[in-house]
Amino acid sequence: MAQLAHYFRIWLASARYSLVRAMMFRGDLFIWSVVELLWISVNVAVILVIYSHTTTVAGWSKYEMLLLVGTSMLIQRFLMGFFWSGIFEMGRNVRSGLFDFTLAQPGDPLFMASTRKLELDGLLNSVAAAAIVAYSAWKLGLHPSAVAVMVYFCMVACGVIIHYSALVMAMSLAFWITSSQGVEGSYFTLMEFSRLPREAFNRIASVIFVWILPVVVVSNGPARELLYGFEPWWALGLFVAALGWFALAVAVFRSGLRRYTSASS
Repeated sequence: MAQLAHYFRIWLASARYSLVRAMMFRGDLFIWSVVELLWISVNVAVILVIYSHTTTVAGWSKYEMLLLVGTSMLIQRFLMGFFWSGIFEMGRNVRSGLFDFTLAQPGDPLFMASTRKLELDGLLNSVAAAAIVAYSAWKLGLHPSAVAVMVYFCMVACGVIIHYSALVMAMSLAFWITSSQGVEGSYFTLMEFSRLPREAFNRIASVIFVWILPVVVVSNGPARELLYGFEPWWALGLFVAALGWFALAVAVFRSGLRRYTSASS
């Protein structure tokens, strides 16, 4: 318990630093918040255009698809708000030798590296993503209980952990290679698949994007929980995937950390 309190105090210090930094550059915060809000709006507009020509896609109606897309964007906003900058900065610091500063801090290196910065624009726009989910549920006539909402957000958290783990493994490549350029673009490309229904994938695509890379499961699982109620196999599968991917990410990071020779050696 004392250790958890210690890490929570460290995280609060990082959060305060991020808030102060954001207030020093309020124009930058405003611009990026607007840019991300426009990006969310474009995604919603695409759905509306598609459903102006059809009633279902892979068996999903317009507001069911909006709920799915909103869930996917909510996971992504949380990921970018809490971890994105720290993880990508970690890769640059490993190559430049500035990772020594992380190793000198009073906490686990992975925790210190990935929680060093919060991006307030991402966190602010998570409200917009949550509003899309709530509006879609209202249009569908859904009335989830408080327990169902809690389960939904627990499944969303599992999705964030899976994507966090994938990013940590990708950026840990910096311990072995000189450049990890292209990782950010590859991540966004994979995230596009999380906005599609599970039913849209079959054969090889299903194996790759559902079982090997669970980018589809992370958004479909929580969305289905709101639409159809609690489904044990989806919840259990998402929880096991989150544990497995996180354990693998920690193992890859620690393996790479043993190769790090610091800037002074």
